[in-house]
Amino acid sequence: MKHNLLEICYLIGSITFIVGLKMMGNAKTARKGNLIAAVGMTIAIVGTIFLHDNEVSGLVYGLIFGAIALGTVIGWFTAKKVQMTKMPELVSMFNGMGGACAALISIIEYNHLQHTMHNPIVGAAIVLSDSMDKLYGVLIAIIAGLIIGTVSFSGSIIAYLKLNGTMAKPIRIPSYNIINTMFMIGVLAFGTYIVFTGGNSTLLYLLFAAAILYGILFTIPIGGADMPVVISLLNSFTGLAAAFGGFLYDNKVMLTGGILVGSAGTLLTLVMCKAMNRPLSNVIFGAFGGGTTSTDSGDQTKGSIKDVNVSDLAILLNYSKKVVIVPGYGLAVAQAQHIIHELELLLEERGVEVKYAIHPVAGRMPGHMNVLLAESNVSYDKLVEMDDINPEFDQTDVVLIVGANDVVNPAAKSDPSSPIYGMPILEVDHAKNIVVNKRSMNAGYAGIDNLLFYNPKCSMFFGDAKKALTNLVAEIKML
Repeated sequence: MKHNLLEICYLIGSITFIVGLKMMGNAKTARKGNLIAAVGMTIAIVGTIFLHDNEVSGLVYGLIFGAIALGTVIGWFTAKKVQMTKMPELVSMFNGMGGACAALISIIEYNHLQHTMHNPIVGAAIVLSDSMDKLYGVLIAIIAGLIIGTVSFSGSIIAYLKLNGTMAKPIRIPSYNIINTMFMIGVLAFGTYIVFTGGNSTLLYLLFAAAILYGILFTIPIGGADMPVVISLLNSFTGLAAAFGGFLYDNKVMLTGGILVGSAGTLLTLVMCKAMNRPLSNVIFGAFGGGTTSTDSGDQTKGSIKDVNVSDLAILLNYSKKVVIVPGYGLAVAQAQHIIHELELLLEERGVEVKYAIHPVAGRMPGHMNVLLAESNVSYDKLVEMDDINPEFDQTDVVLIVGANDVVNPAAKSDPSSPIYGMPILEVDHAKNIVVNKRSMNAGYAGIDNLLFYNPKCSMFFGDAKKALTNLVAEIKML
């Protein structure tokens, strides 16, 4: 009876994961989808605790619920207090913890398996029966979960350090690609050896240490501009490690959740690579975004820049028919999402059509700008993806770029020597007027100069985004 109820709990959990993930594909239903999946996870956890077949002491229950309570409190307050600019770092940290859990499960289960095999009666029974194939299957799940989970853990921690500025510059050792590839092959060969020989605890911990080192080597040379792709890729690793845990325990809901996370992370990684017009191998081995801080962009003549004061910009926006706002990471840093929504509403009151142009890799993680603007109650209908908004720039009177840089850089189309050449961009240079709000002329996250700033149609609106937009709103209200 208990087993049947537990399977029903797992079925409900699996269904809610699928439904929740489907709903997360639409910004309007994403919040509800997240809650539905969370309810399913809660059902699966409660079922696992109370509907298993083994006897469990009160002390164990106390430790389980104590750990759940502690994790809930830490996770809740961390998520509530985190700033939008720190959200990618939080995602990296949480993802790393998921990978660490998968690795710890593998270590515990390997030691449990070793203890079982050293029992003379059980070991002889396995050798004399057809259980050897099952034993190899268990070992494969354990070792695969250990390697993938550990790489995800150490790689996510490095990503976290890169995102918060502790490890600002990528580190590339000589012949990095060769060394990293050989190290990866060595880790896989070491894991294969343990599977076929059974190994021992010492070898397992050596494999664990090697996987940690590979995760570090895998992540440290990747440039900052590629961090959104890396986060998504490491997230898929964690899902895959969890799926191996599902195989290990014959746990359907764990298997389903791991597969969904792994496949969704992989697809998102590929979508972002497509958005940058670069293969995944180039992201991993090319270190885009970390190689140069040069402000040169080929041999092109840049020209001069011009700035615009708040009064002239207010008049320009007030008498426009169509305005497109391009948000970027600088908007999140300045926490200017609320004032930009106020600007949007003010312009619409005066008959101006306002939309937001969203690049797939704007910000520091997938969907960063969508979440940021949703926080200030910007209508989802006004958030327009790159492929849909690009044809509209020809009919746009003013493009207001707030904190975005690389995703509007025309060097991606015109300069073959640029590291972002070939990356699809928001074609803002087609608009009648271009206004860029920045604190300074410093290069963006990719470390290269933006040729857009020297376009004759472009004006620079210098200043902190929140303060500058607040002054702009006040000026428009006076017109």
